[in-house]
Amino acid sequence: MIDEQTDKSRNSFWKELPILLGVAILVAVLVRAFVLQTFFIPSPSMENTLQIDDRVLVNKLVYDFRSPKRGEVVVFKAPTSWSSDEEDFIKRVIGTGGDHVVCCDEQGRITINGVALDEPYLYSVGGERDQPADQDFDITVPRGRLWVMGDHRSASGDSLQHWQQSGENVHQATVPEDRLVGRAFTIFWPLDRARWLSVPEQYGPIPRPGT
Repeated sequence: MIDEQTDKSRNSFWKELPILLGVAILVAVLVRAFVLQTFFIPSPSMENTLQIDDRVLVNKLVYDFRSPKRGEVVVFKAPTSWSSDEEDFIKRVIGTGGDHVVCCDEQGRITINGVALDEPYLYSVGGERDQPADQDFDITVPRGRLWVMGDHRSASGDSLQHWQQSGENVHQATVPEDRLVGRAFTIFWPLDRARWLSVPEQYGPIPRPGT
């Protein structure tokens, strides 16, 4: 009797296995399509926050429920004015719709809505740190768009570069919010670099536009 029950259990397991595998694959596909996605970092534009070949996990749902916030690291489809191939870019949000972003104050810092922003994450090597920008600018971010910059400012194709290349056209320099793929919220590989990508506390004092 025990042997017969064991055989039936084994047969049942092997019959159900394809169904279980199919369900697992379907769940994985749905999660990747709508909830979470992994991205690898192909360039130095976000160093030292993100290194080449780091793997990050991106929340694809978060901006369906709220707007992006300053200081978040986001993945987006490049606007057509940036790339005709709709490449995936990863940058940090510096200004959101309505923000008045200026560079630079007397201490060489970017200001947002009149408040200076210290940026400890800027790329540094050998004790030398990147400047927040390689030229002065004074822009107001259009509603529904984002001013984004890489942490490795001297090696980043970002809003400032496209502002320069477009003849200071702020629409071509900024990224529409509907181009966002999601928020990169953690480095998960390599394991010795695993950590959360939280919003730096320096963004806390930045006021809303017009206040």
